[in-house]
Amino acid sequence: MSSKFQVFVSSTYRDLHDERDLVIKAILEMGHIPVGMEMFSAADEEQWNIIKKQIDQSDYYIVVAAHCYGTCDETGLSYTEKEYDYAISKGIPALGFVLDDSISWPKDKSDSDKTAVKRLKVFKEKVKQKPVSFWKNGEDLYGRCSIALMKAFNAYPREGWVRASQVQDTAAAKEIVRLSSENAELRERIKIFEEQAKEQSNLSEVMETLRNNKRVISFFKKAASNWEKGKEVTLYQLFEVIAPEMQVEFALTEIARYIATNINHVPYGELRNTWPSPRNELRTLLADLAALGCVEPSKRKKPVADKEEYWSLSPFGILMLSEMRKRRLNRVESLSKLSEAHAPKDKSNA
Repeated sequence: MSSKFQVFVSSTYRDLHDERDLVIKAILEMGHIPVGMEMFSAADEEQWNIIKKQIDQSDYYIVVAAHCYGTCDETGLSYTEKEYDYAISKGIPALGFVLDDSISWPKDKSDSDKTAVKRLKVFKEKVKQKPVSFWKNGEDLYGRCSIALMKAFNAYPREGWVRASQVQDTAAAKEIVRLSSENAELRERIKIFEEQAKEQSNLSEVMETLRNNKRVISFFKKAASNWEKGKEVTLYQLFEVIAPEMQVEFALTEIARYIATNINHVPYGELRNTWPSPRNELRTLLADLAALGCVEPSKRKKPVADKEEYWSLSPFGILMLSEMRKRRLNRVESLSKLSEAHAPKDKSNA
């Protein structure tokens, strides 16, 4: 539906009468609806309530400022600033157009009262906190207003006004929107379900690969003169042991000692200090785990002086570890129930 936007135009009136007309012309030529304070007697409190209602119903707000602060209410606040403050408080997109200070301006259209000049300066600074353009003459203001409004229509979409005939089928339109939203939500759920199913399938496939491949990681004791053959274990067992330590990151030298003590079960104090497990075997192990998507080189930044090689779990590896832990917990629970079922029953009360 093609919407017409209501644009409230605010400014001092006596000095900017011609400029206001050009702004209103720009709005009308764009096919929208201008509304302004010249339609009302702003000094009347009852009329001020009407002005507020017009601002409430407006989609956009324009303020034009030159060198007059304008008519003030009993508190000393100009009605132009009062309208601006109210529009901002209502969250209405506001566009400011302030006369360029370098432009010569008639004295009879400028404030000479020091209080008014000071308040006008403060007001202009307030306006400049929102999107603002600086104009030099009426034609310049007219062009800048048209451009700024087009940008605002795109940047801050508003409801606007439409013909009644365009919304006669509102109920049907709302139902279409509801069904479309529901359809999008269902599609998203299906997508998530399919991704979860795929991940589950990948988990099972990788776990099977880990179980079917075995490794022997050698170790070197302090008192030894050569490498000793380690225990043959599956990649599954190796990953299950080192993965909890790799949730953040794990240095390759630490992995070497950790595997020697937790896979080959060599006491920590009996291992030589430097590379108790061979570097080439560890790198082959990590390369295989990386090929399966379980681990990856750490991405955390390190000091230049730190020459260590760090590894961590990939997102898939974190998922894999979680699945392994759940399965282990389920096995423990099943064994516990089986043990309870076969335990001798107490016949003391028979």
